Amino acid sequence: QVQLVETGGGLVQAGGSLRLSCRASGSILYIKSMSWYRQAPGKQRELVASIIPTTGRTNYTDSVKGRFSISVDNANTMYLKMNSLKPEDTAVYYCYAEKVATATLLRDYWGQGTQVTVSS
Repeated sequence: QVQLVETGGGLVQAGGSLRLSCRASGSILYIKSMSWYRQAPGKQRELVASIIPTTGRTNYTDSVKGRFSISVDNANTMYLKMNSLKPEDTAVYYCYAEKVATATLLRDYWGQGTQVTVSS
């Protein structure tokens, strides 16, 4: 059974920093890509950043470029380091893993979400 567990959310003042973690657990053979999405109240869920574990290639939405950094380690844990946080970064942040392969299954997974609140 594959699970994505996020940690690291919280309340921070504008200009501050947070680091989110997403650990993919289970008998995982391969993950095509991992991403962070966020959803603010009344808004659609949006892609924040993504990474391909095998190549390290990353992609960021324009509003976070230069402030956020995505990474992944060899233990299938993905991180999002968020610097210079702004009130408009306030949202629930979700971890997403695309095409996770185990010995018997290939599918996508979502984490449960972690709240990030940036006060002005």
